[in-house]
Amino acid sequence: MCNLCVMQSVKQRMLSRRHLFRTGAAGVAAAAVGSVATAPAALASGYKSVVDMTHELHEDFPTWEGVQQFFKEQKTFFDKDGYNLFELRVNEHTGTHIDAPLHFSADGGTVAEIPVGDLVAPLCIIDISARAQDDPDSQLTPDDLKAWISEHGDIPDGACVAMNSGWAGHASSDMFRNADGEGTQHYPGFHVEAVQMLMDETGARSIGVDTLSLDFGQSPDFATHYAWLPSGRFGIECLANLDALPASGATIVIGAPKHRGGTGGPARIMALA
Repeated sequence: MCNLCVMQSVKQRMLSRRHLFRTGAAGVAAAAVGSVATAPAALASGYKSVVDMTHELHEDFPTWEGVQQFFKEQKTFFDKDGYNLFELRVNEHTGTHIDAPLHFSADGGTVAEIPVGDLVAPLCIIDISARAQDDPDSQLTPDDLKAWISEHGDIPDGACVAMNSGWAGHASSDMFRNADGEGTQHYPGFHVEAVQMLMDETGARSIGVDTLSLDFGQSPDFATHYAWLPSGRFGIECLANLDALPASGATIVIGAPKHRGGTGGPARIMALA
């Protein structure tokens, strides 16, 4: 069959499938409301929704260094080539992304080496948003961990412990970096003593933040990164929709990238609640 004939056949199949999906999917698929969808029937009973914890990645998404880190160039066009295709260039630490152990250690594990068992985890959300609203330099401390444990019980083995500072709401503005006149950033993060407590007293395997860094913005030494990542654990930065989830009881599903030798990478993060 000629190439043109093949292309026309593929187009017809695509159009037929689109018509089928448009007419039949409404009675089968879950209905999405914003970033929260009702859970598919295939999920284990007890979960009622799937929450998207991932910001949409685009060229203007704020970055730690304040420069563009995501680029796309269209290589083929539907009208001309019969299909659309973009070539991407992206810094590993852009948008909602993973920090692998290798990111802050000489020989730590790569993002591809994160055990898959650590990518589906109990989610513990610690809310410091009220404090952070008044003080952008707030940090999640051991006292915050103790208060959460007092109310919700022990942090489960393998858990992802996430800080909800309310900062995700600033992702579309300069407030996300919140840099002062000298270039110092101001937003919340984990205090190094909090991650030390997690390492010493719990079986948590990952931590997450809704800001640009595991460390608070004005950190002079990345103490939290240097304490947590070389221990073989990993982090998630720029989480979204933490305020749509319960403090305990949800399960996080971390769609980590798997490129060889990677120090991290953009990820699709979801929670079952």
